Amino acid sequence: MKYLANPWRPAGLPPQSGLAEGQITVDDYLVLKLLNLCPAHAATPLVGVPELAETLGIGSLFIKDERGRMGLGSFKALGAAFSIAKTAYEKAGDALADPQVASQALTGQVFVTASAGNHGLSVAAGAKVFGARSVIYLAETVPSGFAQRLRDKGADVVVEGADYEASMAAAAKAAQDNGWRLLSDSTWEADTSGKDVMEGYLALSAEMFAQYDAENDAPPTHIYLQAGVGGLAAAVAASLRQHWGDDVQVTVVEPTAAPALQESIRAGKPVETHGPASNMGRLDCKEPSHLALKALARDADGFLTLEDSDVAEKIKQLEPFGLQTSPSGGAGFAGVVADAAQLGPQARVLAILSEGAADD
Repeated sequence: MKYLANPWRPAGLPPQSGLAEGQITVDDYLVLKLLNLCPAHAATPLVGVPELAETLGIGSLFIKDERGRMGLGSFKALGAAFSIAKTAYEKAGDALADPQVASQALTGQVFVTASAGNHGLSVAAGAKVFGARSVIYLAETVPSGFAQRLRDKGADVVVEGADYEASMAAAAKAAQDNGWRLLSDSTWEADTSGKDVMEGYLALSAEMFAQYDAENDAPPTHIYLQAGVGGLAAAVAASLRQHWGDDVQVTVVEPTAAPALQESIRAGKPVETHGPASNMGRLDCKEPSHLALKALARDADGFLTLEDSDVAEKIKQLEPFGLQTSPSGGAGFAGVVADAAQLGPQARVLAILSEGAADD
């Protein structure tokens, strides 16, 4: 376990850091308005777990449970679905509220991406709602069962590349060659095309704030956010600062094998990290999203890395409460357990269960 206090909080990284310009726009109204056009959209629950909080020696513990999100099993259902809905809205406007208009709004358009998991499902489902086509590139290491899940959602699947980075390069080339729209869940220097995907995650934040405030007289004191490239963590942290202010301690949790955000914060610029494969497959990202890094440099208080075996052991504490998850989905909670002794009995803690038990 390694912790790094954020030396850039709250001013953010310096201009010479080489980060692309742009910011996460906190517009919950637009996000929710457009996601409500997707038939499967509905709020996910916020679960209080007082018995587990007592076991850990903290004052309270609430978990935002994303396992049922839009029938796709993960928070990532929000990102691409919002981005595609926003594209449809720009074309059809408020007429999009008519299901017949919505179903044909993007006929002829093709969205392409690479995926190691749930992002691809969101692209496939969102494209289908608005009449578009989706093409999902998978690395050779992705299980064949996941490819079939994508096909069942109407996507065309292409297996190409030895790893995620190679499949993303292939998807980007296909987009350029065919005039398709690349829909990534990350951002790079001078390319913030994944910004809409990150903004889609604000729906989770809006729900969580309303649910937590309805149950509690005071805001949380601590929130733990797992991160791969950092999109979810950055979106939640940005909206959290607007809603609850600066007193909440925000800790970002990554695998020891992929500390892309922690090492980039340490370096003061985006860096590529190297390490073995992690059992936190959704978080096993060796390079950060540039826009997410920029936002977290401003909004996160610290960055925590955890070993694979440690996370796998700690998330077992969720099982008696019906909150089974994968190491990727429970890494934020594992961070709570790791820090519980120093948090103490007055701590009001919030975490996100980002996906179900199957990490395939």
